[in-house]
Amino acid sequence: MKIVVGLSGGVDSSVAAYLLQQQGHEVIGLFMRNWNDASVTLEDECPWIEDSNDALLVAKKLGIPFQVIDMSELYKERIVDYMFAEYEKGRTPNPDVLCNREVKLDVFLETALSLGADKVATGHYARVERLSNGRYAIRNSATAAKDQTYALYNLTQDQLSKTLMPVGEYTKDQIRAMADEIGLLVAHKPDSQDICFVSDGDYASYIEENSDAKITPGNFVLSDGTVV
Repeated sequence: MKIVVGLSGGVDSSVAAYLLQQQGHEVIGLFMRNWNDASVTLEDECPWIEDSNDALLVAKKLGIPFQVIDMSELYKERIVDYMFAEYEKGRTPNPDVLCNREVKLDVFLETALSLGADKVATGHYARVERLSNGRYAIRNSATAAKDQTYALYNLTQDQLSKTLMPVGEYTKDQIRAMADEIGLLVAHKPDSQDICFVSDGDYASYIEENSDAKITPGNFVLSDGTVV
């Protein structure tokens, strides 16, 4: 089976590629460049150049083909602009959840299929299971500490049917140990955190500087109107 792995330059996707290779699949590494506007972020906050280089070195170590695709324009349109619009309406969006459905497992999946792939794979800590009725479900990973099912809840049946998540069977420590054992340079690379284009996690300042929205103090309100 030909499988395209979304190589991010991190240890999880790197080991995902290795595991699939060990299973006898034809593996291709694909790095998605989602951000390139250095004017609104700190270079060391969103080091996509370093990450793409790491992904390339992993691909070379594993002996698999590697490509970089630029999704920055699409990412801005579907994720960043969406985030602005939601905050302007007084709602709190989750860009990571949307990115999984709209970018990683939508356009990325289409790109992979155009390369002749049968499926795609990611480094998410979750498991995809086919049920007895033929439908697909997201299952928790082997480690609750790293479980990422919350960010994958809105994937479609078609997306799930074409997606593999090999590291969901392991703990983070096992994944790092495996990477260490096979000599991957990313074995002890720190985990990436949050969406990288917001410097220091200061969403309010970023939104005010890059949109017409104005951030003012307010309450946390439940859907039934209860102020908490």
